[in-house]
Parts: sequence; C-alpha cells; structure tokens
Amino acid sequence: MKKSILLLFVAFLTITGTTSGKSKENVEVLYFKANLCPCKARACTALQTDVDSVLKKNFAKENIQFKVIQLADEANKELIAKYKAESQTVVVVKTKGKKETATDLSAIVKDYAMKQNKEKFETELKEKIAESLK
Repeated sequence: MKKSILLLFVAFLTITGTTSGKSKENVEVLYFKANLCPCKARACTALQTDVDSVLKKNFAKENIQFKVIQLADEANKELIAKYKAESQTVVVVKTKGKKETATDLSAIVKDYAMKQNKEKFETELKEKIAESLK
C-alpha cells in the first residue's frame, strides 16, 4: 500500500515537472474583413480563402488558428484599434506566456490584390509566417 502511494506520488511529480516547464505558445492569423457590397465582398472573400489556403498548405502541422474578424462587429473594437486594422488587414499574433508579438502582413495581401501574382504572394506570406513562428 505504501509503495503504491509512493509510486503515484513520484508519477505525479514527474508529470507536473515535465508539463510545467513548457510555456504555452499560441499563434493566430487574424484576417480583418469589412461588410462590403457583393462585388467587393467576393474579392475580399477570395483573399481570405487564399490566406487560409497558404496556412493549410504550408503550416498544417503547426498549431495556428485562422480567425476572421468582422470590422462591423462591436465586440471586435479593441482588436481593430490595437492592430489599426482596416479591411483585408492580416496580422500574425504569437503569444508565449505573457509576451505577445504581432506581425502585420497586410502589405503582402494588398500587393497580391493589385498584381494577382499568386506565386509571389504564397512565397512571401509563407516566409513571413515562418519568421513569426521562430
């Protein structure tokens, strides 16, 4: 009986020691989207789909959450102000413990929207997200 209690205690200490040493890391890609007329909304949704596609294609094994943030939603006011977001703003937010780093990828997305160079878009987006994960 004493041995089993001792073994359980040692197992508990081992498990808590290994899990408490790891800091929690969270990565999110935020895509800010406005309520637009149907014509413009299609283009915005296509960009959203392309960003999501790059994430799924290149970072499927990573623990990255893709979130669409509606600019018109009052609940998102703080996020919008924090990242100075407009329609089609894309931000990678990495949180490790209490430290948060944000990387704005909007320039890549806007360049792609204007020039429609999908290869360049995918390459640049992939590189910037990979840098953010380090």
